[in-house]
Amino acid sequence: MKLRHWQASVCITLTLMSAAQQGMAQQTVLAAQQVSPTAPASPQQVQNDTTGTPGLPQAPDPKLTEPLFLRSTPKDYGRGKSGLPNPFNWYTPRYYPAPRLSNSPRLDELLQDGKIYLSLSDAVTLALENNYDIAIARINLDIADTDLLRAKAGSSLRGVSTGLVTNTLGGASSTVTSGGGPGGTSSGAGGGGAGLNGIVLSTSGGGPIPYSMDPVLTGALEYQAQDQEQSNLLFSGGLPSLYTNTSTYNFTYAQGFGTGTLFNLAFGNTRVTTNNPFNDFSPILTANFTATLTQHLLQGFGPGIQDRFILQAKNDRRITDSSFRQQLLYTVNQVENIYWGLVSAYEDEQAKERALAQSTQLTADNRRQLEIGTLAPLDVVNSDASVASDKQALIVAQTNLEYQQLIMKQAIARNLNDPQLSAAPVIPTDRVALDRIPEEDMPVEDLVREAYANNPQIEQAVLNMKNNRITIRAEKNGLLPVVDAYAFYGASALGGAQNPGALDFATGQPYPPGSFPSVSYGTTFSNLFNSSSPDKGIGLNVTIPLRNRTAQADQARSEMELRQSQMRLQQLYTQIRIQVINGQFALTNDRAQVASAQAAHDYAAQSFEAEQKKYKLGASTTALVLQQGRSLAVADNTLISATAAYAKDRAALLQLLSTTLDRYNINIVAAASGTITQAPVIPGLTAPKPQAAPKPLTSTPPPPPAM
Repeated sequence: MKLRHWQASVCITLTLMSAAQQGMAQQTVLAAQQVSPTAPASPQQVQNDTTGTPGLPQAPDPKLTEPLFLRSTPKDYGRGKSGLPNPFNWYTPRYYPAPRLSNSPRLDELLQDGKIYLSLSDAVTLALENNYDIAIARINLDIADTDLLRAKAGSSLRGVSTGLVTNTLGGASSTVTSGGGPGGTSSGAGGGGAGLNGIVLSTSGGGPIPYSMDPVLTGALEYQAQDQEQSNLLFSGGLPSLYTNTSTYNFTYAQGFGTGTLFNLAFGNTRVTTNNPFNDFSPILTANFTATLTQHLLQGFGPGIQDRFILQAKNDRRITDSSFRQQLLYTVNQVENIYWGLVSAYEDEQAKERALAQSTQLTADNRRQLEIGTLAPLDVVNSDASVASDKQALIVAQTNLEYQQLIMKQAIARNLNDPQLSAAPVIPTDRVALDRIPEEDMPVEDLVREAYANNPQIEQAVLNMKNNRITIRAEKNGLLPVVDAYAFYGASALGGAQNPGALDFATGQPYPPGSFPSVSYGTTFSNLFNSSSPDKGIGLNVTIPLRNRTAQADQARSEMELRQSQMRLQQLYTQIRIQVINGQFALTNDRAQVASAQAAHDYAAQSFEAEQKKYKLGASTTALVLQQGRSLAVADNTLISATAAYAKDRAALLQLLSTTLDRYNINIVAAASGTITQAPVIPGLTAPKPQAAPKPLTSTPPPPPAM
């Protein structure tokens, strides 16, 4: 007997929808279709969104970090493993390469005669190869790729850490926020800049949950053998016990699509053998399948909602690229500051050695004069005190130099356990040149405009605002009721062989063989698709949350978070403007300070030399010579400090303008891979000036003073 059945069901929980909600649904669908993954919001658009009226543009659009999607490893972790030709690849783990904990060979090449002769270019290159901050930030590029892979499967994002890693000691910059552990230290995880600078991003990822885009195949295989004693032989055909052996083979397939569509396919098979005489077939073969399509009509409708995590993951990947560029800018500037600190410590130590040599020479001359009676003992005591003071100053300078050398090593090396490397002094071979750089003479507005276009913080803020807008669209869509249309089609089929113990109740005797023709499983399976026993229907599911307060709160919160981000972007513009202008002022002041310190140093050197000549002729005293020597030492320190301040502020201005990498010819792709084939070319450097040895004050004792 064939059963044809047409089923139409409509399941409506509550049918309440205002015209305003319908209009909101249409706007959400249109907005979702207009999502663009490329063009970030311009400052003018930000101002328009904030005030509701057109405003003047305050800055150019930031340039995205090029090339996009930097790779720290040859593998692309944003792509899943291929299932061809071996589908088992989908279920095998991927191992990330172990980190290199040894120093790059370049560092050993710089070690000569037990000393490391280090140029600024060498220091920057070694930092790009060995610095742990850069190495930790480099892995974030691949971590962001894994979020993109999750998004393609329809899963929510785990978030990426985009803060600066600031675990390298020394050379701290005022432009860097404080931090903590590895991965990203100046902001929290959970997306670009999550929780940084008072900005809340708690609604990121909110809205309707997308369907899983990865197909899921489920199988259930079961065998059951049941033997049950019977208490009423009438209902068991006179058998004291009945056995039933059941084999079940059920499979389901489910997959979601970016349109808000869910496809389900269920396929079931059973095989039952029994000695029950009331069953005409044993074994009994049954097969059925049902294919169901469910489509979101309001909440969760369209690729703008279902695929939004992919767009956000791509934006986060670009933010991570920008953050890595920011890490390079910061670390290169930090290494420069450490290098100029090392230069200052090295020159200060040399100056202290010269001062000690001069005071020691003066003391030796004074003692010879004391022996022949041409000098008072008090002058010898005075010069001895000066020698002791200079020795103490030299010891302080030497320990400071050793510490600066250690700070430099930890910034450019990964392993300091090598005794030869640990004991090797670092000799800086570069000095800053005082030639004017173009940024010192550029108009302020040109400098500010360049910083606006290149600064990675602005780039990240704009991309974060783009993610805010994607979240707002999702939260608006989440206000709508759930209206899902579905349709299904299925069929069932029956087969098997005649039960040998089947009873004919008309005669009370078993059916003769051949009474029921056998139906094979192949015939049973084919009957599923010939419309002999179809099961089909359509339906509508409606769920309307009354009051809807949770969705209202999240939607309003997402709007507030966007406003925070807009104000933060404008604040960044203001901060960067002030920092750039202040950086240019600092260079102007530093140059004037260096010129003043150089003039004072020249005067102190000439005065000291003149005082030495007067002392040689007997026209001066030990106290005056020592006084001029101390003045020269102070002038040395002032000049060294002023020169170092100029060098550091010059590097800081390039960091603010975010032009350091271009100016130094640093390839960001090579930095992302960790393999540096071309050393940076750093302009504005010169070789150190040779220092003359101190001259003795006298070759013979001066004549005794006239009586």
